[in-house]
Amino acid sequence: PQRDPVDCVRYLFIGRMLWDKGIGELVQATRQLKQRGFKFEVCLLGFLDVRNPSAIRPTQIDEWVEEGILSYLGEADDVRTHIISASCIVLPSFYREGVPRSLLEAAAMGRPIITTNSVGCKEVVDDGVNGFLCQPQNHEDLAEKMERFIKLSAFDRAELGRCGREKVELNFDEKIIISKYLSQLV
Repeated sequence: PQRDPVDCVRYLFIGRMLWDKGIGELVQATRQLKQRGFKFEVCLLGFLDVRNPSAIRPTQIDEWVEEGILSYLGEADDVRTHIISASCIVLPSFYREGVPRSLLEAAAMGRPIITTNSVGCKEVVDDGVNGFLCQPQNHEDLAEKMERFIKLSAFDRAELGRCGREKVELNFDEKIIISKYLSQLV
């Protein structure tokens, strides 16, 4: 079901269900904000990679769902409808990322982003312009950025999204990337 992202803030995490992707920090930040009375949703979308040593057990995710901390949406081949229904994409990863495709897709679709100030992730977000950067493995900082987003006006949220779309068009367009690769070959 499609939602108006302004009605209720809906944070969406897209990625494999790994501790290294910062899901533990996201849960802690969510708990902290909910205990302080903030109303919002957190949804996880992605593969339960049970063979990975950093995998989050399905029973752990079930416990969080039961506790009311978050919703688990399963997997999706096409994430666009989920991104559209989100207010903000959150990826508090401390995993050694390249540039996460989920962040590029979110920005291209005009969604603000909260992610870590770490290699790969920080290349997609200009802090305070198209989203917010938080410190890796720091649920307090993540909670502060999530609270800051919740308190924004609808106009300011939309402006973050517009700036994200503009950043992707200017810096991550396929033609620009190919041109950069070709210039390195010379």
